Parts: sequence; structure tokens; C-alpha cells
Amino acid sequence: MSHTTREKSKLLSRVRRIRGQVEALERALEAERGCAEILQQIAAARGAINGLMLEVMEDHIETHLAGAQTTSAAERREGADELIEVMRTYLR
Repeated sequence: MSHTTREKSKLLSRVRRIRGQVEALERALEAERGCAEILQQIAAARGAINGLMLEVMEDHIETHLAGAQTTSAAERREGADELIEVMRTYLR
């Protein structure tokens, strides 16, 4: 069972909160709110997405890298390679 499946309900709740933040940002833009308010909403949405990324990343590390007793060296290498690729994309 995938670690994202085990935490599905919690992760979906976070995604729904992010969706709400993005929708609030859209409404603020449509209403031509001030730039300070828009920037605050962008920062909040970015923080929420970063929090989601961190949570899934922590689970990935615990499951595929730190769980040395439950995975082979090849599986740990594959998990590390996947994480490196995701981080390269994320940090661009």
C-alpha cells in the first residue's frame, strides 16, 4: 500500500484547503483588491503547497529511504532517484 493511500484523507483535506485559498485569490483578483492583499493570499497558497509537498516528501523518505529494513538497496536507490528528480523540478 502506498504511503499516499494510507494518508489519503489527510492529504485530500490539505488539497481542498489549497483549492479554497486559490479560489479566494481568484475572487480577490476579479474584485481588483489591493496588491498587498493579493500578495498575502499568494504567500498563503504557496505556504500551503509547500506544506503538502513537505508532508508527502517526509512520508516518501520514511517509506522508501529510511525504511532500510523493509526495502532493498535497489529500492532505496530508486526512491532516492525519484526524490532527486522531483526536487529538481520543484526548485526550478
